Amino acid sequence: MDLKVPIKISDELSEDIVDSTGLLDLASGEIYRIEYEDYDLEGRGLPADSEDYEFTVGTLSNNGKDVEFKVDVNKVTGQYSVSASELLEIKVRAAALFAGISGKDILRNVDAKAASATPPGGGKGRGSLH
Repeated sequence: MDLKVPIKISDELSEDIVDSTGLLDLASGEIYRIEYEDYDLEGRGLPADSEDYEFTVGTLSNNGKDVEFKVDVNKVTGQYSVSASELLEIKVRAAALFAGISGKDILRNVDAKAASATPPGGGKGRGSLH
């Protein structure tokens, strides 16, 4: 599934904030198509390479509601991404905030699907492992 959602990104420097937008891939956590606002990337370089760089945050918004999260920046490749644990947290918080679904409801749904799934071999322990 290819599900990318638009996000706002803020690279926090000690005296400035560099704003940009991008697309967060909800499957991998990678952030694509970053477009900086009023920032000369070629002239100034990656904000994370600046001496006064502090951290980067992302914001996912829907109908006036926001979910803020930590963004990792690979200084070697310039790639922005979200860790697996942070991505899971984003999904749970976004579901709760945007759809009114609690994390417990999500887990209950996952547990119910897992319990109703029939394992290979009809659940008799004779299914192939590979």
